[in-house]
Amino acid sequence: MKSVKVRDKEFELFIPEAEIIQAIDRIAEKMNIDLEGKDPLFVCILNGSFMFAAELMKKVTVASEISFVRMASYQGTKSTGKIKEIYGLEEDIEGRTIVIIEDIVDTGHTMSLILDQLACDNPKEIKVATLLFKPEALKTEVKLDYVALEIPNDFIVGFGLDYDGYGRNLADIYKIKS
Repeated sequence: MKSVKVRDKEFELFIPEAEIIQAIDRIAEKMNIDLEGKDPLFVCILNGSFMFAAELMKKVTVASEISFVRMASYQGTKSTGKIKEIYGLEEDIEGRTIVIIEDIVDTGHTMSLILDQLACDNPKEIKVATLLFKPEALKTEVKLDYVALEIPNDFIVGFGLDYDGYGRNLADIYKIKS
């Protein structure tokens, strides 16, 4: 589809599913080399990262585990700036390699909070994998180890990302029409 309507907003095709999968394949290959023998725990940030995590984990060949936490910082098309943890991590991460799976890093506030919280539990190392990165929107410096795609500072939906809870099921990624 060249365009979609999600709730009261019109969106146009931005990144086709095939391009998304190709980018995920690329970072999975790098992870398979980097994480060999490290027994990583992947920590998927819900809700937005579920499709990214599913595709990524199909391609990760190293022995690993996955767990899920839920964070929220968006309402409508803007970040609220208020981040809260709804579900926490139950696994013991002390001395482990942790790979955070995030759908998008824009301001960096959510990622910074997650990194700080996880660091308190003394993991061996923490790596960050993001499907999308908006360098223009970054307000807090964060180290990103695996970036599938860099994008401009447009509001997007699809492939797990939403607008007020809708649009996550779209296979492609769409940007808001101006």
